[in-house]
Amino acid sequence: MEDIRGFSERGNWYKGNLHSHTTNSDGHLTPAESVRMFRDHGYSFLAFTDHDRYSDYRNDFDGDDFIIIPGYEASAVLYKDFGLKKRVKVHHVNALLGTSRMVREAREPLPEHLEILPQRVYFKEWNGAAVLRDMVERMRGMGFIAMYNHPVWSRVSEYEFAGEAGIFALEIFNYDTENESGTGFDTTHWDVMLRAGRRVWGTATDDNHNEGIFDDSCGGWVTVRAPELTHDAIIENLLAGNFYSSSGPEIYDWCVRDGRACVECSKVSRINFIAGGDVGDGITVMGSPFEDELTGGEYKLKGRETYVRAECVDKYGRKAWTNPIFLKK
Repeated sequence: MEDIRGFSERGNWYKGNLHSHTTNSDGHLTPAESVRMFRDHGYSFLAFTDHDRYSDYRNDFDGDDFIIIPGYEASAVLYKDFGLKKRVKVHHVNALLGTSRMVREAREPLPEHLEILPQRVYFKEWNGAAVLRDMVERMRGMGFIAMYNHPVWSRVSEYEFAGEAGIFALEIFNYDTENESGTGFDTTHWDVMLRAGRRVWGTATDDNHNEGIFDDSCGGWVTVRAPELTHDAIIENLLAGNFYSSSGPEIYDWCVRDGRACVECSKVSRINFIAGGDVGDGITVMGSPFEDELTGGEYKLKGRETYVRAECVDKYGRKAWTNPIFLKK
């Protein structure tokens, strides 16, 4: 079995939020206030993904130590009836501006700054997979990359999103929806997709609105390994899976070496290795109960796993997730 690195050997670590809202939609902070908050908490990049409204604030806020990822959150809503009151299901998909090459080669022009891209509305029934496919194709046609958001909160079934090949990532932790209604975690669907052979990454985000009802900021993030803090470098390494996601712990190294999956991290109480393969494959490495004393762990591979990923969990239940290392084509 060959050795495989989960992160690039060289580069810097850049912390960022890929899902946030401002007063341009239903957020309660202005873009400037949001930038100030995230910069004060050590973030290096921030994506503005206001509902159905594209924004590009790079000229306003980009600097040597902080950049904006332009984007928007597209939505499609299935209503119970024509009264437009009861939402049965939604697709929420983040469109993040792709690399400069993607934009140059796009079929369609980018939206204008603060342009509204109206949500799609359906009544009583829909073909959820076809609706999502159309949404993602439009994004990709304009030079965006697509991330599927909070599937548990959205009340969708796996058949309506798990087969979509055009999304580069699934939101596996959403700090806002977790604090709102306990619907922020979704690694179950992620593993369904991975077991089916899908090469899709997992992301943790805030989805912050800053309404003041509950905390929804600086609780979920990605940390990207990149040679420099530029738009293209961040997007390229997001697409490559050269990052980890977290709600607390840090991950320092992740690899397959000498037939073992190995992870190094800040102090945690347990490390889960989740693997594709036969029933029972994978393992949990546990420290003392209610103590953060583990700084790493390993899992001896059996040779039949299709992929392996790791979760580092501290005594408060906060997690950090590696992206999967794929072991078989």
